[in-house]
Amino acid sequence: MRARGFAALVAGAVVVAGTVLAPTAASAAEKVVLSKGHTDAVDVHYSDGELSLKVHDDTVSPAVTRDPADVTFQVLPEAAMAVPDDSRFAFLGPAGSQIWLLPMTQDPDLLWPGWNTTTLKTGVFEGNKVRLSLVGVQGPGSVTLFTQDSFGGPIIKFRSDDGLPDAIDVPVHTHAHSNWAFSALGDYTLKFQADATLADGTTLSTGPVDYSFVVGELSGGGPEVSLSVSGMADEYQPNDTVTLNAVQTPQTELDHYHWFSRCPGAADWTIVPGEGGASYSFTATRELNACEYVAKLYDDDHAVVATSEPVTLWVAFPPQDPGTSQTITASIDETQGALVISVNPDDRAVVLPPAQLNAAGDRWESTGELRPVTVTDTRAGQPGWSASGQIPADFVGPDGATFSAGYLGWTPRVLAQADGQGVVPGAEVSPYVVGVGGGLGNSAVLGSAPDGAGRGSAQLGAGLRLSLPTETAAGTYTATLTLTAI
Repeated sequence: MRARGFAALVAGAVVVAGTVLAPTAASAAEKVVLSKGHTDAVDVHYSDGELSLKVHDDTVSPAVTRDPADVTFQVLPEAAMAVPDDSRFAFLGPAGSQIWLLPMTQDPDLLWPGWNTTTLKTGVFEGNKVRLSLVGVQGPGSVTLFTQDSFGGPIIKFRSDDGLPDAIDVPVHTHAHSNWAFSALGDYTLKFQADATLADGTTLSTGPVDYSFVVGELSGGGPEVSLSVSGMADEYQPNDTVTLNAVQTPQTELDHYHWFSRCPGAADWTIVPGEGGASYSFTATRELNACEYVAKLYDDDHAVVATSEPVTLWVAFPPQDPGTSQTITASIDETQGALVISVNPDDRAVVLPPAQLNAAGDRWESTGELRPVTVTDTRAGQPGWSASGQIPADFVGPDGATFSAGYLGWTPRVLAQADGQGVVPGAEVSPYVVGVGGGLGNSAVLGSAPDGAGRGSAQLGAGLRLSLPTETAAGTYTATLTLTAI
């Protein structure tokens, strides 16, 4: 049992109602087990005249929308705790008895499920609300979902041991979490249902939708399997053979794999056709430089058992044959001028404020300012110029934790320019959004000057905006922004 007190339950409600819509997520059809991280387990959708329940899985990046039939929610053994000696919580069982609880405030070692109506639009439903019901529970024990008031007192939302169905009205644009308490180990099926009335009086219902929960270890799963990829060298020459191997720890009888790749500029992982074994070989080319690869292990029901961490391919430029090479010497006449981009060496560190949850409660966000960048053009021909920036590698944090540079965006601006210059700021680059892209993981223009209007010195800046998934590990992360001018 975890050494975890009941204070975790009285830390305050995490219920956010706002007008920020959840980002559009890609759909996923594979079967998964969710045991850690944030997920909107009961995610209400309305499309083409039909109401439906989905699962918004934010445990992966980018997030995906899943069918509840493809998801098993695992309440890990570490969720065990004792019922407190407090009469207000007698509905959970005798004081000191054991329950398994997913708390309403996030614990990075446990699953953090909630319900969500942020995709629903204002004005569509009567009263701008839907009714969410727990209509049935099958399992070895009882299930209770409850929030808490400002004094720590319980507010029961759904409770299976005193009769079902239980129902609550949920406003549109709501993202909420509660405590999920289970009284016994084993497999459960929770049947949720959403009902609503359209503004024209038409009634809608999803009907009962099954949600599968496992409290404790997965049945028949044996030891938890992890997956890693071996065989990736530090660097390859063009036309070298790359052989990657998926390694199970511990080794099991499972032998069904898929390999996925993602190259620079791509938002999503792409399955490698025809590769279903533990080994994957291909030829290194310069076009594949900086591509990432992962392997996934599947069980007989095509559910993902384990996913490896990405490995990155680095391919060198082709070697030169000294017998057929030439030496080229170039010189620059200093009287012809130069194009120089620079930053003050004593003012080159950007420290963003600690990230805070946004209004929708689904992203960590922080804003700040880029330190001034100076571009000086003394070239006589005045050919114009363009200054760009890119963060070529991930942000790196504690214990090797990382997140993509794509989660940082900017809004460029011109701080100052010389008389006769025509410098304009680059376009705004928003942080990465599923299906849209964005972010400074790719090169982006900070500012530019057209032909005949670039000579002199200009100072550029940018407002910075960081937007991260909520499951990003806590800590301080750093990355390097590379600036270039051409």
